[in-house]
Amino acid sequence: MQHDIKEQAIALAAIFQAAELVANLARKGTLDTNYAKPLLDSILVVNAKATEDIYGGQVNCQGNLALGRRIAKEVMGKNRDAVNPDTIRYALSMIHLESKLGKEPEMLSAIGQRLGQLERQLEHYDDVMHENVVAGISGMYQDTLSKLPFRIQVHGDSRFLQQPHIAHQVRAVLMAGIRAAMLWRQVGGKRWHLIFKRKALIKQLEGRF
Repeated sequence: MQHDIKEQAIALAAIFQAAELVANLARKGTLDTNYAKPLLDSILVVNAKATEDIYGGQVNCQGNLALGRRIAKEVMGKNRDAVNPDTIRYALSMIHLESKLGKEPEMLSAIGQRLGQLERQLEHYDDVMHENVVAGISGMYQDTLSKLPFRIQVHGDSRFLQQPHIAHQVRAVLMAGIRAAMLWRQVGGKRWHLIFKRKALIKQLEGRF
């Protein structure tokens, strides 16, 4: 059970990190690549030996998800009011959208094919943060998840959201958030855990993964 909680804490940190990055992009037009890169890298990690390996391995996972760890602790702890409500909404929406994706085998297959294309693209550019790779991830999200009846509504400053490269970044980070939500489900995470297991999750988020 302790191992499960640890894995759930990692997935939860990744979800909230993606949510916070989307909120910052929408409001400020900025993206912290130190926190975005591990998330985008995770999209192509499909056969990890350990959950930590999805986000950089045991040594790097802690730092790579530092933003998400802080946000998740605040949401489940006594400092929830300090968190942007949009961040919380995006995180919960990612979990909900992923649950819908799980019932769409054809869409999952299409995503698998796009991941193959993305791997080849990454071999060429050798940087997941390259604008063309980010655009590729964005396109994968736009052609699949954005077609579902439930959509994540991103609210912010239209001056930023109307810029193509920022729109690509938003969708790419959302895709990474869905990947984290899939991990959350795979390691046994449930929405009610955010309430009834919050103390155990906070303990994991405060310690070392």
